[in-house]
Amino acid sequence: MTFKQFLLITTCAAALLTMLVSVSNGQERRREYITAIAQGTSQQLGTIVNVTIIINDVSTAEDQKVLIDAFRAGRSRGLANAVDKMSSKGRISLTGTVGYDLNYIREFIMPDGSRKIRFVTDRPISFREAWSSTRSMDYALSLGEIIIRGDRDSNSGTLMPAAKFRLDKENEITIEAYRDPWKLVNIKVHD
Repeated sequence: MTFKQFLLITTCAAALLTMLVSVSNGQERRREYITAIAQGTSQQLGTIVNVTIIINDVSTAEDQKVLIDAFRAGRSRGLANAVDKMSSKGRISLTGTVGYDLNYIREFIMPDGSRKIRFVTDRPISFREAWSSTRSMDYALSLGEIIIRGDRDSNSGTLMPAAKFRLDKENEITIEAYRDPWKLVNIKVHD
């Protein structure tokens, strides 16, 4: 077998494998871009940051089970470690940053036809923050929720750049933000 024949067979096999994976996964999801403006609340009042979210894929029910099991075993730190090990489903970037991967994204269709998108990822920790070992190190997750209703004036969302999950006195899972959540406004969906 010559090198050209080997290259042709390898290329055809790779193309066939890609087609089979696409068919087995059902309809392939188109990349989706969401832009928004994050407005600071309370302590960050007056601060405005542009947010871009790219969704390449959504997480599965199995991914959700992995996260639930990780939380049960190791609380918020266990959850952050499990999210860190997941493959990227998209990306988020804020003004002034290069952005980072979103490792868990779920999409829900609401009874009124609107879409709810939730995402959780391990947040980047700066060297200075790690060196100082401040209380913010306990808040190793970033998360958000966006509700898309059709027209951008009725779309809404929330972003928590630093958060952790914990159990309250009634043994219910709650989310605690390091600082107040940011309000997402002017949300636009781009294909």
